[in-house]
Amino acid sequence: MHPEPPVVELRGVGRTYGTDPPVEALRGVDLVVEGGDAISIAGPSGSGKSTLLNVVGCLDRQTSGSYLMDGIEVASLNEDERAALRGRRIGFIFQTFNLLAHRTALENVALSEVYLGLPREGRRERALGALERVDIANRSEFLPAKMSGGQQQRVAIARALMGEPSLLLCDEPTGNLDSGNTEAVLALFDDLVADGMTILVITHDDEVAERMPRQTRIVDGRLTEQR
Repeated sequence: MHPEPPVVELRGVGRTYGTDPPVEALRGVDLVVEGGDAISIAGPSGSGKSTLLNVVGCLDRQTSGSYLMDGIEVASLNEDERAALRGRRIGFIFQTFNLLAHRTALENVALSEVYLGLPREGRRERALGALERVDIANRSEFLPAKMSGGQQQRVAIARALMGEPSLLLCDEPTGNLDSGNTEAVLALFDDLVADGMTILVITHDDEVAERMPRQTRIVDGRLTEQR
């Protein structure tokens, strides 16, 4: 049997923006994320966190180096192929929950399969299963306005889990939460990692970063492993 390729493999990745003068947002970034890893990428504003997230999330292209996702060279894909890879293999979680205000929690989660083009049959059951996985099924018929920030983020995480992605890519996932809800979401990440999910968390919060088993830091576009 061949070993599974890394979920994410960055080798010498750089991203330069063609301003005058040019801005090097990423410089020679190396990062290998194996299946089941939980990694934080911390750094101050302007350090390159957002650029790195956009490259890993197939939302932007690197200008140098190699990026393989599940063994696929992303740079060789056209825009449609990149969008398909992103849709199938990456679940996104953001600081803002991005839930549709007039849809229930269940409907918000189920709708993600519409965008993925997955079959309608069994969609409600799969969405309910995702809500159960993040322990928020008891709010399945609630509108977002009737839920706390922590509950809304759980719904957003359930939505990201639909389609069984290879990677959960989390951009400041606790940025809008109080300390109690932050702890609840981080405990949920612990559970997901224990189940084998691969998680990459972008954060400026050192306490959030330190909860991840692997910790990296980015400064001036350069990534270093902390532990």
